[in-house]
Amino acid sequence: MKWSIDFPIPSYPSPISHQSKILSLGSCFAQTIGQKMIDAKFDCLVNPFGTIFNPQSLEILMEAALFTIQFEERLICERDGLFFHYYAHSDITASSKTELIEKLNTKREETKTYLEQGTHLIITLGTAWVYELKKFGTVANCHKQAGSLFQKKLLTLEEMESKLWNLFDNFSRVYPNLKIILTVSPVRHIKDGVAENQLSKSQLRVLCANLERRFSSVSYFPAYEIMMDELRDYRFYKSDLIHPTAEAEDYIWQKWQASHFSPETQTKVDEIRKVNLELAHRPLNPNSPAHLKFQENLRLKLERLNTEFDFSRELALVRTNLNSQAQR
Repeated sequence: MKWSIDFPIPSYPSPISHQSKILSLGSCFAQTIGQKMIDAKFDCLVNPFGTIFNPQSLEILMEAALFTIQFEERLICERDGLFFHYYAHSDITASSKTELIEKLNTKREETKTYLEQGTHLIITLGTAWVYELKKFGTVANCHKQAGSLFQKKLLTLEEMESKLWNLFDNFSRVYPNLKIILTVSPVRHIKDGVAENQLSKSQLRVLCANLERRFSSVSYFPAYEIMMDELRDYRFYKSDLIHPTAEAEDYIWQKWQASHFSPETQTKVDEIRKVNLELAHRPLNPNSPAHLKFQENLRLKLERLNTEFDFSRELALVRTNLNSQAQR
């Protein structure tokens, strides 16, 4: 007896390889899938402005990168002696307004480089609920400022679609080779309310479908559907009952690999995964002959892989360990 639906995901027509240059933006899934690709030695820039949950804030940041738009100082706020910008996550902070603007401009230029030179853009949409700073509009993060400064609203499908349609239309002209992969985050935003979260996710899913129909460069990956239909059990959520467990993330990652990587790339990713596990190994006795042999074999693997992927840091560490053991 089967206990879950296993639905087929078509192979992506423009596969991701280790020659790809990837920008991953948006909600927590963008962070998760992007970090897994970094660990697998892909060239991937992940959330340079921090985790961004709503499509309107993502559009603002991507437009800033596309047109080199300056970050306004009037949208900077202060908390506990640190400065934050309403267009970025609270991970992006500085000790002065000038330093913050410089940091944001650096992030903008880094993002622009990955759009100009990139092959794939992954956008993960988390919620259609937004907070608007009165007189200024939608913000990416409230930075724990007084609630009286903001009003909460649900973006309409038309609002989201018109903004992203214009952005993607510009991308198609300026970056014609850039492939866009849309996903809806499997993370549940239940602080908005259970029914409200479902309404939000539904809006985002229709948005993705409409954009996919309009642009040949746009495709959709069903991360949300995998979580809801294949992994529909609370044991696949962390204790907060909001975020997927590591096991759930790994399952979705396997689905991602099968649909977006060629068999050759999947083989390389698996080889890198095994080496990363060996690098994380902690021996019972680091001075034993068995561990010395293990380290020597690992060195040989790293030297071979380093001709194709950047394992220079890991290789240097293993060589240091071997030299240290040899001197004892």
